[in-house]
Amino acid sequence: MKKLLAIGILFALCLPVLSVPASAEAWLKDDDVAIAAPSAVLMEKETGRLVYEKNSHERLFPASVTKVMTMLLIVEDIESGKARLSDTVTASERAASFGGSCVYLEAGEQMSVSDMLKCIAVVSANDCAVAMAEHLSGSESLFVDRMNKRAEELGMKDSHFTNCSGLFDDGDHYTSAYDVALMSRELIKHDMIKDFTTIWMDSIRDGEFELSNTNKLVHRYPGCTGLKTGYTSASMYCLSATAERDGVEYIAVVMHGESSESRNRDAQTLLDVGFANYSLCSLQMEQPLPEVKVELGRADSVALEYGGEAYALVEGKGRTPEYALALRKSVQAPVKAGDTLGELTVSINGRTVETVPILAAEDVERLGFFGLFRRLGGSLFAL
Repeated sequence: MKKLLAIGILFALCLPVLSVPASAEAWLKDDDVAIAAPSAVLMEKETGRLVYEKNSHERLFPASVTKVMTMLLIVEDIESGKARLSDTVTASERAASFGGSCVYLEAGEQMSVSDMLKCIAVVSANDCAVAMAEHLSGSESLFVDRMNKRAEELGMKDSHFTNCSGLFDDGDHYTSAYDVALMSRELIKHDMIKDFTTIWMDSIRDGEFELSNTNKLVHRYPGCTGLKTGYTSASMYCLSATAERDGVEYIAVVMHGESSESRNRDAQTLLDVGFANYSLCSLQMEQPLPEVKVELGRADSVALEYGGEAYALVEGKGRTPEYALALRKSVQAPVKAGDTLGELTVSINGRTVETVPILAAEDVERLGFFGLFRRLGGSLFAL
């Protein structure tokens, strides 16, 4: 019986730990928070935890909030080395023809990628968005193909783009509050974008053309890091607002608000709820993980690493987590990186927050015949 029990425990430890994705269901619904807009979302950035939702998957025209995806592709191209902030972009006649929010590019006018990105982030410049799309992909159409591919990669199931600016609503250009939160979360993972989205006042063309951020929360809301406004008569007032305090960052998305004041008020309400009621809990101990002994392996032990997420969003603030580590005493070679060798239980006030799998961080091969012979010989000579 003791042998069977031991085998059962080892088998259980080797099983992967399954958990429901953190963002699967929102903690708060429409009745819990007074939001005037017909569709809205509050998501925490680090975990992707969906805190609040209201008609979050309704497909709506987003207007210039579209440019969150446009900026994401620009930033990814910069960080991959495909483009540089210092590169020169030449505006085409087509880009210069765009109206709405713009900086009135002239055909043939040259501007750096940095200034183009600044104009898109701060004043939602349609002409600069098209100029950058053409610069990076050769045409806006090819750039839009990339937008839709990236949306699919991010799991944006309620989105389809037909242009890079959000200026036109042709009935086939849509997204949802939840999808806006997904692409906004991906964008703010790139710290460089905040150098642009947090600008309140600036200028281009050697100071001749002044810029003022369309997102008034950048100036009014403490900790605001961006991100993008949108308005047309079809979309009404849309906003993806991001803010960070004490290491926690939230994304508040408001779709089709009745006025700019209403959408700003809704976004502030959502952000306030997040900062007041929740905090991040580390799912990793401060001290380093020990190693596990390996029997009959080319190495005597194997290093460990954490599986899963590094943090969980929890209700309440100022709570101290408790950690209980359970590891196998030893494991027989061969060991493969990713093998489950234990688990870490994270609790607050006796309630389990998460059970984190502890994994082998590397391969450890089994000793061959000659290796076993040499090790045996070494043991005999050591006697």
